[in-house]
Amino acid sequence: MLANLPSPLFVVDEHIRLRTVNPAAEQLFGASLNMLLDRPLSDFLPAHATILDLIRHVAAGGASVSEYGVELALSKGETIAVDSHMTPILETPGHVLVVLHPCSVARRLDQHRVQRGSARSVATLAATLAHEVKNPLSGIRGAAQLLEPSIGEEDQPLVQLICDETDRICALVDRMEEFSAGRPIDRQPVNIHQILEHVRRIAESGFARRHRIVEHYDPSLPDVEGDRDKLIQVFLNLIKNASEAAQPDGGTITLSTTYQHGWRMALGTSRERLHLPITVEIKDDGPGVPPDVAEHLFEPFVTSKPRGTGLGLALVAKIVHDHGGVVSYHAGEPGAVFRVSLPANRPNGRGGREQEEAAQR
Repeated sequence: MLANLPSPLFVVDEHIRLRTVNPAAEQLFGASLNMLLDRPLSDFLPAHATILDLIRHVAAGGASVSEYGVELALSKGETIAVDSHMTPILETPGHVLVVLHPCSVARRLDQHRVQRGSARSVATLAATLAHEVKNPLSGIRGAAQLLEPSIGEEDQPLVQLICDETDRICALVDRMEEFSAGRPIDRQPVNIHQILEHVRRIAESGFARRHRIVEHYDPSLPDVEGDRDKLIQVFLNLIKNASEAAQPDGGTITLSTTYQHGWRMALGTSRERLHLPITVEIKDDGPGVPPDVAEHLFEPFVTSKPRGTGLGLALVAKIVHDHGGVVSYHAGEPGAVFRVSLPANRPNGRGGREQEEAAQR
């Protein structure tokens, strides 16, 4: 089994000497099994490598750690980005199992950083449109209403068309203005399950009344430090999208929560690590998102809906980022899965703000 794993896997002892190495790890280090076994890992990595520090941390603390977006400089001069997963081997004290995967989550984090910049651009554009477009549109609508009494009945639909279209454009600008920075988030300890229950009741009494909503919750989940109303807006939007994508009659929407201990991610090349142990997933059984749209799904004005504006998921991404979290899309089997990862609330009030600052950078 280990020999067939495509990801590099190795075991080190208490002196961080290599004890087990699979073929993928041989390829990674550019050395054969005989050359690697019983050799210090530091012979194949720089002395300051993050991987070495993480292994020491796992060996000393006895808890598993996942670190995403680790820059791994190899002795042969190559530098690669990997997602690393490390766990102590309980049966052999001091030994640590290390699995490395090609960087995936970190790449999505870089995409989210681009999305955040896009959201700021939308806010600037909205402010311009409010002045240059929205105000003149109000004048056009008023002029159309003044003309209405003096035109014939056959032209009345044209007046209504002018009013309807100006209202639609003004509403679009109003939605874009939601991307503005506004007031800072009112951070309080929030029970994510209470938020999901509130959103579920709204959905079942309205847009998702013909669907079945299934819940798989981790009852031991700690609170999130965040703004209750804004988080409701996030999950209301995601569940509404799921209801529109699910099978029309009898479709299923699955809500699940999990706690991922030791789950940490790097933002780009920053040394900051985001600790996002709380994960909420919203899954539907619809057709999924077209591949050409999925990569840009959280960018403004990107949508797979015939009449969509492409602002709903962009706003979701902005709110989640403001909370120091990450939202991502994954293809389901079938359907779509939207995953929101958030920081846990800390009793001393620290943590959430630190991660928000890291996300903003």
